[in-house]
Amino acid sequence: MERLGTGIGWRPEIADAVERMPGIDWVEVVAENTCPGHLPESLRRLRERGVTVVPHGVSLGLGGADRPDESRLTALAERAEALGSPLVTEHIAFVRAGGLLTASPRLEAGHLLPVPRTRDALDVLCENIRIAQAALPVPLAVENIAALIAWPDEEMTEGQFLYELADRTGVRLLIDVANLHTNHVNRGEDPAAALADLPLEAIAYVHVAGGFERDGVWHDSHAHPVPRPVLDILTDLASRVSPPGVLLERDENFPEPAELEGELAAIREAVEKGREQQRGAAREDRTAAAHETPDTAPARQRLALAQAALLSALVAGTPVPEGFDRVRLGVQARALAGKRADVVAKVAPELPVILGAGYRAAFLGYAHGHPMTGGYRRDALDFAGHLLGAGTVGDERALAELREWWEERSGSRPRSHRPGVRLARATRRVLLRR
Repeated sequence: MERLGTGIGWRPEIADAVERMPGIDWVEVVAENTCPGHLPESLRRLRERGVTVVPHGVSLGLGGADRPDESRLTALAERAEALGSPLVTEHIAFVRAGGLLTASPRLEAGHLLPVPRTRDALDVLCENIRIAQAALPVPLAVENIAALIAWPDEEMTEGQFLYELADRTGVRLLIDVANLHTNHVNRGEDPAAALADLPLEAIAYVHVAGGFERDGVWHDSHAHPVPRPVLDILTDLASRVSPPGVLLERDENFPEPAELEGELAAIREAVEKGREQQRGAAREDRTAAAHETPDTAPARQRLALAQAALLSALVAGTPVPEGFDRVRLGVQARALAGKRADVVAKVAPELPVILGAGYRAAFLGYAHGHPMTGGYRRDALDFAGHLLGAGTVGDERALAELREWWEERSGSRPRSHRPGVRLARATRRVLLRR
């Protein structure tokens, strides 16, 4: 397995700082945020220096009931080839539900949601991963995710689930130690027990990230410093196996480069501490059983119905499925709505400018009864259309600007080729109103 070393998640906001950081062996990019034919100059320069670049996908939904979308697989393969990557990574999660298998509306979570650790879910996941492996030009590694909620009637621990997944498919594992900490706080799961069950030889690399605790719930924010418990889990992992690579993730609230470099130094120290411990406890040999390829159609149907019911409760306000923690589901639902508001503000920055301080409350009110059925850009357009139809924008100038924005993008008027000018013009109008 290729040795990657120490890396950091490449983001446009810290691109210059990453190029100047000492000791960066590799970087990871969000696959959906890169275009194979138009790679950022920063990534080009890093590649020319011999820095490995790994695309990290977030939208395949390999844990969903449907088979992986061919166009998404093709896009991921294109990015791996364009970046000359030794592997690609995705998540053990579902991101959408409903549709043909359930004869219900298609819903998008806009977030990574946990799959139930059941035989049905494992059979479907194994088949989906085999489909992805056949379509990709390089090896695939899949990541354990953080979860606010737990499925009822699970049949395996996370370690057992991941062990059998790797055993049956040969897929590599991206182990996120921050997610193990999240699941420890939120679900009472022992990180050491999870590590003890893992097929350590299958680890491709490790993620390390920060978060915060509120009201007894740990939020995996990727916007806060890495806490000591996460570094301790990394040390435990490194005492069992030498990870081929370790990467620091940071997606928001980027600190000064010196602080990021300090976090990277703490990560290296935690890994070195684990190596020095050399516990030498040999893991018990396990004989891999032969696995027949099951007929996954019935499992897909059962999984589809379960996932659709959960996602509908989270984003459409339908009743909470039996066995779920209602309080935790409420926390997750609010987190999903908040993330939708934040991402829509990024993909359509004109809307917060036009609506001003009332943007977030207006969007959260809209999201409560309008689940996302397409991408975030479609969500922004639907939100604006809803406000226009509801007549809730009292300011006449804001209403006129919102109508102009919506008409340009909905096809009612010719689309301008200068979105930056439109944003600047809208910003000036808002400032003039003050």
